[in-house]
Amino acid sequence: MSPHTPPLSRRLDGLQSSAIRDLLKLTARPDIIGLAGGLPDEQLMPRDRIAAAAESALADRSRLQYTESAGWGPLREVLAARESARLGRAVPIEEIFVTHGSQQALSLLAEVLLDPGALVVVEDPAYVGALQVFRAAGARVVAVPLDGEGMRIDALTELLARGERPALVHTVSNFHNPRGVTMSPSRRRELANLAQRYGFWVIEDDPYGELWFDRPSPEPVATYSPNVIRLSSASKILAPTLRTGWMIAPNVVCRAVELLKQGADLCGSALTQQIATELLADDQWLTGHVDKVRRSYGERAEALVGALRARLGDRVVSTEATGGMFVWVDFTDGTDTVELLPRAVEHGVAFVPGSAFAVSAAYRNSMRLCFTTSDAPTLHEAVDRLVRAV
Repeated sequence: MSPHTPPLSRRLDGLQSSAIRDLLKLTARPDIIGLAGGLPDEQLMPRDRIAAAAESALADRSRLQYTESAGWGPLREVLAARESARLGRAVPIEEIFVTHGSQQALSLLAEVLLDPGALVVVEDPAYVGALQVFRAAGARVVAVPLDGEGMRIDALTELLARGERPALVHTVSNFHNPRGVTMSPSRRRELANLAQRYGFWVIEDDPYGELWFDRPSPEPVATYSPNVIRLSSASKILAPTLRTGWMIAPNVVCRAVELLKQGADLCGSALTQQIATELLADDQWLTGHVDKVRRSYGERAEALVGALRARLGDRVVSTEATGGMFVWVDFTDGTDTVELLPRAVEHGVAFVPGSAFAVSAAYRNSMRLCFTTSDAPTLHEAVDRLVRAV
């Protein structure tokens, strides 16, 4: 009798690996200047400060134990203080939940907030990690477009007027991945008001909010409504290896997430949470460190955008990089970036075609560039190579 392979879950039907992760495998050669990945610069990560905090944590054997599912208590206290200052209201510790990066928070929230077939509204182009989570949850995903002020709230309003009732709306409110834009204060208030009026959740995904260059990010959407669940992370300001993310949500949501997390991994790493606590609590040091990261990224963003406009002129339109990690570029002459990518790799530069982020629009004439891991001269060389490929 021939063996039969047991089947896998139907929830995997239609799921695809991240095009960006797959692309990074193909473009990891040292001769290629990589503008594809969404990675912070490891040279700016505070290795020595992390090592000192790790040594301090390891001095106490009791800290090698399991910790609470909701996160190590002292870390939640530090985060409650930071988020209270950000939101302009007292955030109780019960509304702080620590996760294994903010991506885990997205995954757990999808299980808590969505039934199969539930409507989820995302931005178009969309954050790929969110699309993977919502599709795995069996949600019906509908996109609304972005412009220079972030999510088109008028388009969301039209969708609601047609009778659509989302379970949740997902937005990357600051320095959008991939579009690089920031939602305006007026639209933040409008989105919060719609959430209140129609009774849906908003997930405000904010891993880049502290990486502003010229002026601080606007007040979070979560400032205006209890229906907004806010996500953030230490990955972009400290180091991804700490895997320390968090959400601010009503107590009922946090307790539901806690039940699911207990079944998934019991708890996060007490060690890395203790390291993150020491760094996030050291306000004077952290301010200086984040200022250094902002200056470096701001100079690199300016170098990349300047080179694109100088070398390609009116053939492209790019976002103004006012923070975050990405520049979105639209070709005005019909250049197909999917077809361009292999030629670009041959010339020693890589990017992500806009189609990788598409929900409803195609974005075949667009691309996302990440400026964080290369200095200005390297970025100028990257643009020169891109021009030769074009």
